[in-house]
Amino acid sequence: MLGAIDRIGLDKNKITVVSGIGCSSRATGYVDFNTLHTTHGRAIAFATGVKFANPELTVLVVTGDGDATAIGGNHFIHAARRNIDITVILYNNWIYGMTGGQVSPTTPHGMRATTAPFGNPEGSFDISRLAIAAGASFVARGSVTSPVKLSQYIEKGIRKKGFALIEAFTPCPTAFGRQNKMGKAIDNLEWIEERTVDVKKAAALSPEELEDKLVTGILVDVEKAEYTELYDKLVENVRDKPVDLHVPEREVVLASIAVAGGEEL
Repeated sequence: MLGAIDRIGLDKNKITVVSGIGCSSRATGYVDFNTLHTTHGRAIAFATGVKFANPELTVLVVTGDGDATAIGGNHFIHAARRNIDITVILYNNWIYGMTGGQVSPTTPHGMRATTAPFGNPEGSFDISRLAIAAGASFVARGSVTSPVKLSQYIEKGIRKKGFALIEAFTPCPTAFGRQNKMGKAIDNLEWIEERTVDVKKAAALSPEELEDKLVTGILVDVEKAEYTELYDKLVENVRDKPVDLHVPEREVVLASIAVAGGEEL
């Protein structure tokens, strides 16, 4: 993220980074920007307010799979639907790492967590597909095993006018790895690397070959109207128009109903 900001040449005083709660959300404590470390699941809601109050700011959200898509799920969906110009960098490590290793919405079916010692019986979210379906204008997915590509995706997301999601696969050897007996930290990285496949290569594979694979790359990059700009146009269009706030008397309303053939209330 820092490399992307540096390449773009953004003024640090015009950047706001917002985080929620979780391992990922510690990031706001280590950067010299305007930062907000908010409550669990509310990072995107706070970021929406910041962007709406001052559309000139570059607003970034650093969040995790549990923070953004469990308790914060509705904020995630509706920020994408509105296509508000914020960039969400979402660490997906498939578990609630900071609070003890509970099942998160992305924990794969059958894999273990402290709250699923015999294997997760639930299906899991595909976060990027969720953002695409909700209306995001830019969605990319990468892995910490390919950091250069991941940084490039973040740069493209920041440059995009509209809601941008960069989903970043990252290991949690302490919780996810230990619960699933995945070995050392390097083994966790190799597990991620073995499961990822670039979107161009994925196009040539069958559904059976793609089963349990994680497709990476730029998944969506489209031009759409941005929310704060649409709202400004709406305000401009209605600014000088008279608004009739007169409330008709009850007798006038009843007379109108009678003329229309309706029954008296």
